[in-house]
Amino acid sequence: MLTLGALVGRIELELAFAGGVAAAPHEAVRVAGLATLTLPQLLEGEPQRRLEPGSLVLLTEVPFRLRGRAEVALETLLEQLALDRCAGLVVSVLSGAHQPFSLPVREASAALGIPLLITTAPPRTWAEAGRDLTARRLADVESHAGQLTTLVQQLPTRAGDPEAMQRIADWLARALKAQVLVSDPGGVLAASPETAAEALAEAFLRGHREGLARDRSQGPHTRLFPLASSASDAPAGSASWACGALAVGAAVGGLPAAGAAAAADDGSTVLAVARRSPSFDEADVRLMRHAARLLGLLDQARREHRAAADAAHAARTAAVELLLDAEVDKARRVMATQAPGLLTPDAVRVFVVDTPQDERDAVLRRCVAGTAGRALVVADPREDRRILVVEPIRPRRTGDAVATELTRLVAELGADASLGGSGTHPMVMVADALQEAITAQRFALRRPDAVALSAQSTDLVSVLPRDAARRWARGLLEPLLRPDAQWEQLRDTLPTALAYPYTVAARRLHVHRNTVRRRVAKAAELLDMDFTTVRDRATAGLALDLLAERQRPERSLTLVGGATPTLEALLASPEARAWADHLLCGARGDRRNLLTTAAVWLAHDAHVEPTARALGFSEFTVRSHLRALESHMARDLGSLGGLRDLQFSLHILAGEVGVTDARGDLCTTP
Repeated sequence: MLTLGALVGRIELELAFAGGVAAAPHEAVRVAGLATLTLPQLLEGEPQRRLEPGSLVLLTEVPFRLRGRAEVALETLLEQLALDRCAGLVVSVLSGAHQPFSLPVREASAALGIPLLITTAPPRTWAEAGRDLTARRLADVESHAGQLTTLVQQLPTRAGDPEAMQRIADWLARALKAQVLVSDPGGVLAASPETAAEALAEAFLRGHREGLARDRSQGPHTRLFPLASSASDAPAGSASWACGALAVGAAVGGLPAAGAAAAADDGSTVLAVARRSPSFDEADVRLMRHAARLLGLLDQARREHRAAADAAHAARTAAVELLLDAEVDKARRVMATQAPGLLTPDAVRVFVVDTPQDERDAVLRRCVAGTAGRALVVADPREDRRILVVEPIRPRRTGDAVATELTRLVAELGADASLGGSGTHPMVMVADALQEAITAQRFALRRPDAVALSAQSTDLVSVLPRDAARRWARGLLEPLLRPDAQWEQLRDTLPTALAYPYTVAARRLHVHRNTVRRRVAKAAELLDMDFTTVRDRATAGLALDLLAERQRPERSLTLVGGATPTLEALLASPEARAWADHLLCGARGDRRNLLTTAAVWLAHDAHVEPTARALGFSEFTVRSHLRALESHMARDLGSLGGLRDLQFSLHILAGEVGVTDARGDLCTTP
């Protein structure tokens, strides 16, 4: 679109600003079209219609000097031009004519902001100029329509598409040859080019400090559109412009604390556009307004999607916390609407993904996407690097899709990530499964692939011959499987009661502690065991883990596939010996002889004081040895699983610790 300055520069139009009119403020005024008017028509009351904004009015058939009625009519015309926001008034005069405007007309022109110009070009030249302006305007309209069509094509098929804002910002930057930024007080949502954030923050903050006194003609030319109300852009110096500038500054960290707080309170998302030249015309501003409206819709969808995602994440986190507290029924109610049926199974497996803190959110999203519908995935609130994955295990499932997906993901993440997994546990023992997964993850740090799952030689249950081990477990627990022994009740109670003090176990099982004590005493009597000893607790715990299915084992299956093996024979397998050797290899190389301390500690049923007396050490030294042993083994010796693995690995390698066999006999390795 042409400007008054460009028209004045066209030689064929012989156009100039009238004497006494300051040209500089009006040279950048854009001309949208040409309207021709004769002096007789003006005296008869023309024009009687509104003129198009940006029109340049050409007045012809003007005498040597305007006086009387002509002068009054001209002043009235200037008022109409100002109301219609016209570009200016051109008076056609004869070549060599003097100033046709009287002082009152020039004063009215200055007061109304409508520049006066004179031309000596013939009417046919101005007719061609009018046709040129009309063609240019048509081209601008077609271009604007094409831009709008292209803008609409940038809309995503999904309102929640995270890349949609960036695509619109990139397109707008290309269309306007400008820098474009979409931001809120929380950060940059889209920037094109990537340096736009810093450049726009500096421009807007400088403009806010200098206010209206700043010479805007020197650039960069800037526009700001709050997406919540993008009907009009906020002018420089206004309150909304200032708030938007604060929001832009806060998004890129360019504000002092007070300014950032104000921007955060404002909470608006803004579209900011800047370019050095030329200044933005009405078509550019309209295009920016349309883009702001579309970006506003995307921002609203983004906020709603984020709110829904936050609510879903809160529900998942609450469900996991309830599972860790053994509140299985409550966790199922929490997830009933989020993921119906997900927590229906009675068995569970837990995975731990460890990743750098600054990458956890991105990895969390990938874990959620990769395990969608099959597991609960949450960020661990107690550890900034950790992601928890709780996978309910359905009966007769095929494959291990969750473990496979997580292993693939960790392989893609590289050396900074690691994965640990638990074996299958009853749903009520998610806390134990988590501890096992954390232990496996620490173990994974020493593996080349940074992955350690219980099915990959980190857990004793996984390395024992499956069928033989289950026959041994059924043989050991046979007294509990009798019809009068209430197997289901004892099966649900013993894993928790053996792992925790009775008060804690009662809270997890939602029964009275005396009930727990009574059931444990009954099981100990039936099995002829003493559950106050580490040896018997570890042996019973191993058998229960081997029969972790929720269905009742059939007594008739006890001897299927061969005679019941002894635990001694199971622990003598090459796989079990390799497992024990790998588990204790670090501790065996420690100069403090940690394994002797461990053997004496287990012989005294994990009591530090008698262990210290027996060894002639201080209690501090014993505890120091045990902490070092935990580090070498990547096991928690405060848990039943850690005690069990230490007990059996010492028995396998050194025979220093006895274990109870299926017939209640004490097994020792010579």
